[in-house]
Amino acid sequence: MKKLIAIFAAATTCVSVQAKDIVDALVDCGQFKTLVTAVKAAGLVETLKGDGPFTVFAPNDHAFARLPKGTVENLLKPENKEQLKSILTFHVVSGAKTSCSLSNGEIGTVNGSHLKVKRWGNHLFLNSNYARVREADVRFSNGIVHVIDKVMLPPKKKTEFTSTSKAKKGKDIVDTAVAAGKFNTLAAALKAAGLVETLKGKGPFTVFAPTDEAFAKLPKGTIENLLKPENRDKLTTILKYHVISGKVASTDIKAGKADTVAGKTVRLKLKNDGVMVNKAQVTKADVNAENGIIHIIDTMLIPKTRKK
Repeated sequence: MKKLIAIFAAATTCVSVQAKDIVDALVDCGQFKTLVTAVKAAGLVETLKGDGPFTVFAPNDHAFARLPKGTVENLLKPENKEQLKSILTFHVVSGAKTSCSLSNGEIGTVNGSHLKVKRWGNHLFLNSNYARVREADVRFSNGIVHVIDKVMLPPKKKTEFTSTSKAKKGKDIVDTAVAAGKFNTLAAALKAAGLVETLKGKGPFTVFAPTDEAFAKLPKGTIENLLKPENRDKLTTILKYHVISGKVASTDIKAGKADTVAGKTVRLKLKNDGVMVNKAQVTKADVNAENGIIHIIDTMLIPKTRKK
């Protein structure tokens, strides 16, 4: 216990210089090497060196070491930048929040999700994994840091439901996706697979549409490889695996298997935080189009191939 107290006493000494911003102070401290590396990989250095003020719940190196083996290395990969950024911004709150100002309840983070705060006596715990504030109220020129002993993961985003009656009329599924501005990769893939005219047809269709971020989760080089002319059939199968015949609104989705136009089935699950398609989360449901309906998903659906 004495050793633990000594460690955090040292942390206070290294980061309490008022003239330093949050990033410089954490670098100088030496006990936040993984956090600093992650901040750099996520492109958040300039943000956290800004005027702020910010409140940062900073996991030290011991906190990152408690994660499952390989987790940190995987998050630091360029293709996982958005996921890493989401996790780190979940540790940041706008404004300078002292420990005394934090009471039982929830507080909004820069991530957009809410962080749970729980007080037990003199102890302050955060999130559902009960990350404990080990050193509080370390002040910098642009904010406050509270040192915590666990890395906190943001909650999965609940499905957003959009009333189909308010959606714009006259646009087909392809035009609706293009107008949204976050399906550029999907649009390129549909063109390469020769499916644009099909999805601009009468239908109706139900499309589980992966965003650009969903495509970005694929291993490096996968998209470029699929867009090659010689892989057109494989790309077509994958895209058709995201399409169901007929117009199925979120209120009509039932748990179980559903046939896709690729001739393979997807598994639908109904959870408290929304709808899951295989391992993909429906982040926004019921985007209406003239010839069907779109449910936006955060992960690509890849059909299983039979082993020969």
